[in-house]
Amino acid sequence: MSHFAKLNNNIVTEVIVAEQDFINSGAVGDSFLWVQTSYNGNFRKNYAGVGYSYDKTRDAFIPPKPYASWTLVEDTCQWQAPVAYPDDGKYYNWNESSTKWVEVV
Repeated sequence: MSHFAKLNNNIVTEVIVAEQDFINSGAVGDSFLWVQTSYNGNFRKNYAGVGYSYDKTRDAFIPPKPYASWTLVEDTCQWQAPVAYPDDGKYYNWNESSTKWVEVV
């Protein structure tokens, strides 16, 4: 069994588990593009999720951008804050207006 992402305009609208033969048969709908995704991240960078985009050039699933100030890390196709998450064992939330991590109290 494999995982497949259903794409509509390169946006993931559904993720299913199916046999490759089922996808190849067109039984799930010839009008959609199905792209295999890897649950453990062995290919296409990230496991597809609803709302993710598929970038054909990078051959990667990319999660929605969480904040305007964050940038895409090309190697992982994950978003990164402009300031590193503090490494002090405490919990933080991102504050976009100050572009800083704010401790959760």
